[in-house]
Amino acid sequence: MYFVVLTRIRNALFAAVLQAIGNETRLGIAFSGGVDSTLLAKICKDIGIDATLLTVGFSRSRDVTFSGEIARIMNMPHKILKLDNERFHEDTKLVSKKIRCNITSHIENCIAFFYIGRLAHDNNIHCVLTANGCDELFCGYDRFRSVYPQGQTALMDLLDAKLENELVLMQEINRITEEFDVTVKQPFLLPDFISFAKGIPINYKISGPSDMVRKHILRKTASVIGVPATSVMQRKMALQYSSLIHKEFCKGNKEAQ
Repeated sequence: MYFVVLTRIRNALFAAVLQAIGNETRLGIAFSGGVDSTLLAKICKDIGIDATLLTVGFSRSRDVTFSGEIARIMNMPHKILKLDNERFHEDTKLVSKKIRCNITSHIENCIAFFYIGRLAHDNNIHCVLTANGCDELFCGYDRFRSVYPQGQTALMDLLDAKLENELVLMQEINRITEEFDVTVKQPFLLPDFISFAKGIPINYKISGPSDMVRKHILRKTASVIGVPATSVMQRKMALQYSSLIHKEFCKGNKEAQ
């Protein structure tokens, strides 16, 4: 049964990416080196798509260092935009004004994609794929651990709430990147993939309230597809934290007070 589920997930992942790509022949991939973005990159490489990995973050951030290591293993083109502290706070004001949202995590994610959009545009890339949706659909967030004792209904309610939030965020992100003539697509947030992934048994995704890894069936699928082991077992860290955007954002807010 487990092997059958792995095969079905693999097929669904490839189908979702192909559907999202459409007629695009050249793509960027928002890339941190973690399991989700590396899985997406590996699928694109196996399909034969001309894809460039795009990473943004401050110089000392995990994303900048770790993504470079994984990109070399993957042998894929990789572009990095290292963020400037002074310019960052001016750009933050522009992003906040554009999306008119008071949710800190949304603002920080939109800031990250503001830079991804700029990096894509500077490299003549007009379509960027992201792996958003994997954490929502495969119980990647730490919050799923605390909800686990409440049972499957509570877990599915949390999953739905996380999905709804992510879909709103993706709309905000595209409002940001459109000024760079860049469209952001999310294969794993397409309706067909969402419907499929929600049908995978919860116990294949998270094992209990002490499960610090989570997304087990997705990680196993990534391993089977050929994602580097260091990416497969990389623990979840939100983009705004791994890029150090959250830290600099909070610093700016504190200084403004």
